[in-house]
Amino acid sequence: MPYRSLTVKELARMLGADARRLERMAQRGEIPCQKVGGELRFNRAEITEWLQQKMGSMTGDHLAEVDAGMTAQRQKPQGEAIVRPLLRPEAVSTQLNSRGKSSLLRELVAMAQRTGLVYDEQALLDAVMAREEMHSTAIERGIAIPHPRRPLPYEIADSLLVVGKTGRGIVFGAPDGRLTDLFFLTASQDDTHHLHILARLCRMLRDEDWVARLHACETNGEMIDLLTEREEQVIVESA
Repeated sequence: MPYRSLTVKELARMLGADARRLERMAQRGEIPCQKVGGELRFNRAEITEWLQQKMGSMTGDHLAEVDAGMTAQRQKPQGEAIVRPLLRPEAVSTQLNSRGKSSLLRELVAMAQRTGLVYDEQALLDAVMAREEMHSTAIERGIAIPHPRRPLPYEIADSLLVVGKTGRGIVFGAPDGRLTDLFFLTASQDDTHHLHILARLCRMLRDEDWVARLHACETNGEMIDLLTEREEQVIVESA
């Protein structure tokens, strides 16, 4: 999808947000924008980058808005699961062995390769590492969501998700200073699906009690069941 300039109304539809609130955010410098002929304009590439950095700290209400906006933009049913269809047994592990950031990313990408959805493993790894060099994808509660900055239309066959847990945390640049031991690697062929997956994941991960259960998972099947259960809860909350 080519990147282009968006009006306030177009951005509001994209994010499922109130246009007046977006105008106020733009005026306060809280969201990237430019003025063209006296009118606010939002570059889609800049908005995509901004969302990727901000989702981990957004409130539950704001994440729900983005989730709904992406659902509408993709013309999907509001009650459709986004995460569950991406969960593959070969891409879920409660026993990641890495002890450093670089080796962890390589291990996650190797798991992605086992799904058969990756055409170019090195390109995916390079894209994920480049994103981490720019800004850590670690959020609070011992979680990180590694992902490329841009869609990968030629490097992967379809959107993918890899979920893994290390036996002990590693330094990943979390804003709360905590070690990270729970990882969600995701990549997509287009930015709308990519942002939709991020929004849904971040909504799911805002429940601290559920995250604690996820940290305590001992089997891959238990982790898949918990993710499925939590996404169903989020869908019900949106109804």
